[in-house]
Amino acid sequence: MTHIKVKVDGTTYEDDVEPRLLLAHYLRDRLGLTGTTIGCDTSNCGACTVALDGASVKSCSVLAVQADGSEVTTVQGLAENGEWTALQRAFHERHGLQCGYCTPGMIMAARDLLNENPHPGPHEVRQALEGNLCRCTGYQNIVRAVLAASGEQLAEEVTA
Repeated sequence: MTHIKVKVDGTTYEDDVEPRLLLAHYLRDRLGLTGTTIGCDTSNCGACTVALDGASVKSCSVLAVQADGSEVTTVQGLAENGEWTALQRAFHERHGLQCGYCTPGMIMAARDLLNENPHPGPHEVRQALEGNLCRCTGYQNIVRAVLAASGEQLAEEVTA
């Protein structure tokens, strides 16, 4: 067992963990933060995306021991005082979620994009989210949601 100390969604946790325990499993199984979903366990789908020290990572490809001393933000840690962020509201309002399984990862990856580029174009949104898969193929609404959160719109929405 390895002792780790990690701050998750503003709360500091100290635990003894198996060195092979994935961060995704630590978040879900130890901390009960089931908002972080696990789709493939091989980092292909991005459903488990979280922010690790501010950068988005696929938590199924990070060991919990690698997060020792770090700060992790999950989709559950985004809302403040029960109020969704603009990005979360945009996903809801633009129907950027269908079955919802990919939504936590999409939101966390989009958040990372908007932190780096507050006003991306549609191509930049698609490129930033290419590591996140939506099994429902709801990509168009996801792109619309990210653009809406950034204050941008798709050209087809502007002319409608």
